[in-house]
Amino acid sequence: MTGYIFPSAHLAHTYWPRAQDGKFTAMFEAFRKFIGEFGDRDHAQHFAEDDVRLAAAALLVHVAGIDGAIDDAEQAKLHAVLKQHFDLDDATTDRLVAQATEAEHEAIDFFRFTSRLTHSLDELTRARIVEMMWQIVFADGAKTEFEDNLVWRASDLLGISQNERIALRDRVAAQKA
Repeated sequence: MTGYIFPSAHLAHTYWPRAQDGKFTAMFEAFRKFIGEFGDRDHAQHFAEDDVRLAAAALLVHVAGIDGAIDDAEQAKLHAVLKQHFDLDDATTDRLVAQATEAEHEAIDFFRFTSRLTHSLDELTRARIVEMMWQIVFADGAKTEFEDNLVWRASDLLGISQNERIALRDRVAAQKA
Protein backbone atom coordinates (compact mmCIF):
# COMPACT_ATOMS: atom_id res chain seq x y z
CA MET A 1 0.00 0.00 0.00
CA THR A 2 2.96 2.33 -0.28
CA GLY A 3 2.09 5.54 -2.09
CA TYR A 4 -1.65 5.33 -1.46
CA ILE A 5 -3.04 8.57 -0.04
CA PHE A 6 -6.03 8.05 2.21
CA PRO A 7 -8.88 10.56 2.09
CA SER A 8 -8.56 11.08 5.83
CA ALA A 9 -6.53 9.81 8.72
CA HIS A 10 -9.75 8.40 10.15
CA LEU A 11 -9.99 5.90 7.27
CA ALA A 12 -6.27 5.24 7.07
CA HIS A 13 -6.25 2.75 9.96
CA THR A 14 -8.58 0.47 7.99
CA TYR A 15 -5.93 -0.04 5.33
CA TRP A 16 -2.76 0.59 7.27
CA PRO A 17 -2.70 -0.49 10.92
CA ARG A 18 0.19 1.85 11.82
CA ALA A 19 -2.19 4.77 11.14
CA GLN A 20 -3.64 4.26 14.61
CA ASP A 21 -0.40 5.63 16.06
CA GLY A 22 -1.02 9.25 17.13
CA LYS A 23 2.27 10.52 15.67
CA PHE A 24 1.50 9.02 12.30
CA THR A 25 -2.02 10.47 12.31
CA ALA A 26 -0.75 13.95 13.17
CA MET A 27 1.91 13.72 10.46
CA PHE A 28 -0.63 12.46 7.95
CA GLU A 29 -3.06 15.29 8.76
CA ALA A 30 -0.28 17.88 8.43
CA PHE A 31 0.70 16.42 5.05
CA ARG A 32 -2.93 16.33 3.86
CA LYS A 33 -3.40 19.95 4.95
CA PHE A 34 -0.23 20.98 3.10
CA ILE A 35 -1.41 19.29 -0.11
CA GLY A 36 -4.85 20.86 0.29
CA GLU A 37 -3.39 24.34 0.69
CA PHE A 38 -1.24 23.85 -2.37
CA GLY A 39 -4.32 22.88 -4.40
CA ASP A 40 -6.33 25.85 -3.09
CA ARG A 41 -3.54 28.29 -3.94
CA ASP A 42 -3.37 26.98 -7.50
CA HIS A 43 -7.15 27.14 -7.86
CA ALA A 44 -7.26 30.74 -6.60
CA GLN A 45 -5.21 31.86 -9.59
CA HIS A 46 -8.10 31.16 -11.95
CA PHE A 47 -11.62 32.59 -11.74
CA ALA A 48 -14.38 30.26 -12.85
CA GLU A 49 -16.20 31.21 -16.03
CA ASP A 50 -19.45 31.60 -14.08
CA ASP A 51 -17.87 33.72 -11.33
CA VAL A 52 -19.76 37.02 -11.00
CA ARG A 53 -16.49 38.80 -10.23
CA LEU A 54 -15.21 37.80 -13.67
CA ALA A 55 -18.45 38.93 -15.33
CA ALA A 56 -18.38 42.29 -13.55
CA ALA A 57 -14.69 42.81 -14.31
CA ALA A 58 -15.15 41.92 -17.99
CA LEU A 59 -18.00 44.42 -18.24
CA LEU A 60 -15.81 47.09 -16.63
CA VAL A 61 -12.93 46.25 -19.00
CA HIS A 62 -15.38 46.73 -21.89
CA VAL A 63 -16.38 50.13 -20.52
CA ALA A 64 -12.75 51.17 -20.08
CA GLY A 65 -11.87 50.24 -23.66
CA ILE A 66 -14.99 51.42 -25.50
CA ASP A 67 -13.43 54.78 -26.38
CA GLY A 68 -10.54 53.10 -28.19
CA ALA A 69 -7.90 52.70 -25.49
CA ILE A 70 -7.55 52.12 -21.78
CA ASP A 71 -5.44 54.95 -20.43
CA ASP A 72 -3.52 54.95 -17.15
CA ALA A 73 -6.30 56.69 -15.21
CA GLU A 74 -8.90 54.17 -16.38
CA GLN A 75 -6.56 51.25 -15.64
CA ALA A 76 -5.87 52.55 -12.14
CA LYS A 77 -9.58 53.14 -11.45
CA LEU A 78 -10.48 49.70 -12.83
CA HIS A 79 -7.97 48.08 -10.48
CA ALA A 80 -9.10 50.19 -7.51
CA VAL A 81 -12.85 49.59 -7.86
CA LEU A 82 -12.44 45.84 -8.37
CA LYS A 83 -10.02 45.54 -5.47
CA GLN A 84 -12.28 47.52 -3.14
CA HIS A 85 -15.65 46.06 -4.22
CA PHE A 86 -14.54 42.42 -4.15
CA ASP A 87 -12.09 42.84 -1.25
CA LEU A 88 -9.11 41.45 -3.18
CA ASP A 89 -5.38 41.87 -2.77
CA ASP A 90 -3.28 43.45 -5.54
CA ALA A 91 -2.08 40.17 -7.07
CA THR A 92 -5.58 38.66 -7.18
CA THR A 93 -6.97 41.88 -8.66
CA ASP A 94 -4.27 41.77 -11.36
CA ARG A 95 -5.23 38.17 -12.19
CA LEU A 96 -8.91 39.10 -12.30
CA VAL A 97 -8.26 42.02 -14.67
CA ALA A 98 -6.07 39.85 -16.91
CA GLN A 99 -8.65 37.08 -17.08
CA ALA A 100 -11.49 39.59 -17.55
CA THR A 101 -9.61 41.26 -20.40
CA GLU A 102 -9.23 37.89 -22.09
CA ALA A 103 -12.92 37.05 -21.55
CA GLU A 104 -13.98 40.46 -22.89
CA HIS A 105 -11.84 40.05 -26.02
CA GLU A 106 -13.35 36.61 -26.68
CA ALA A 107 -16.93 37.80 -26.20
CA ILE A 108 -19.11 38.77 -29.14
CA ASP A 109 -21.02 41.22 -26.97
CA PHE A 110 -21.46 41.95 -23.29
CA PHE A 111 -24.84 40.20 -22.89
CA ARG A 112 -23.26 37.08 -21.40
CA PHE A 113 -21.76 39.22 -18.65
CA THR A 114 -24.91 41.24 -17.90
CA SER A 115 -27.01 38.07 -18.02
CA ARG A 116 -24.78 36.35 -15.45
CA LEU A 117 -24.90 39.41 -13.20
CA THR A 118 -28.68 39.81 -13.53
CA HIS A 119 -29.32 36.19 -12.60
CA SER A 120 -26.81 36.14 -9.73
CA LEU A 121 -27.05 39.52 -8.01
CA ASP A 122 -29.78 41.51 -6.32
CA GLU A 123 -30.83 44.92 -7.64
CA LEU A 124 -28.76 46.87 -5.12
CA THR A 125 -25.58 45.03 -6.11
CA ARG A 126 -26.35 45.43 -9.83
CA ALA A 127 -26.78 49.17 -9.22
CA ARG A 128 -23.35 49.14 -7.57
CA ILE A 129 -21.95 47.57 -10.76
CA VAL A 130 -23.48 50.43 -12.77
CA GLU A 131 -21.91 52.91 -10.35
CA MET A 132 -18.55 51.21 -10.90
CA MET A 133 -19.09 51.56 -14.65
CA TRP A 134 -19.60 55.31 -14.22
CA GLN A 135 -16.44 55.49 -12.10
CA ILE A 136 -14.50 53.97 -14.99
CA VAL A 137 -16.16 56.34 -17.49
CA PHE A 138 -15.24 59.44 -15.47
CA ALA A 139 -11.73 58.21 -14.56
CA ASP A 140 -10.15 60.01 -17.51
CA GLY A 141 -12.15 63.19 -16.90
CA ALA A 142 -14.34 62.94 -19.99
CA LYS A 143 -17.50 61.05 -20.93
CA THR A 144 -17.89 60.07 -24.58
CA GLU A 145 -21.12 59.20 -26.39
CA PHE A 146 -19.88 55.63 -26.73
CA GLU A 147 -19.38 55.31 -22.98
CA ASP A 148 -22.73 56.90 -22.19
CA ASN A 149 -24.50 54.60 -24.64
CA LEU A 150 -22.74 51.52 -23.31
CA VAL A 151 -23.68 52.27 -19.70
CA TRP A 152 -27.27 52.97 -20.81
CA ARG A 153 -27.54 49.60 -22.63
CA ALA A 154 -25.79 47.64 -19.87
CA SER A 155 -27.96 49.28 -17.18
CA ASP A 156 -31.06 48.33 -19.10
CA LEU A 157 -29.88 44.70 -19.36
CA LEU A 158 -29.05 44.72 -15.64
CA GLY A 159 -32.57 45.87 -14.81
CA ILE A 160 -31.53 49.28 -13.52
CA SER A 161 -34.05 52.04 -14.26
CA GLN A 162 -33.24 55.13 -16.27
CA ASN A 163 -33.75 57.33 -13.19
CA GLU A 164 -31.37 55.20 -11.12
CA ARG A 165 -28.76 55.18 -13.91
CA ILE A 166 -28.90 58.96 -14.23
CA ALA A 167 -28.75 59.44 -10.45
CA LEU A 168 -25.69 57.17 -10.27
CA ARG A 169 -24.04 59.06 -13.15
CA ASP A 170 -24.68 62.42 -11.51
CA ARG A 171 -23.39 61.19 -8.13
CA VAL A 172 -20.15 59.84 -9.62
CA ALA A 173 -19.68 62.98 -11.74
CA ALA A 174 -20.14 65.16 -8.63
CA GLN A 175 -17.56 63.07 -6.72
CA LYS A 176 -15.10 63.47 -9.58
CA ALA A 177 -15.54 67.26 -9.74
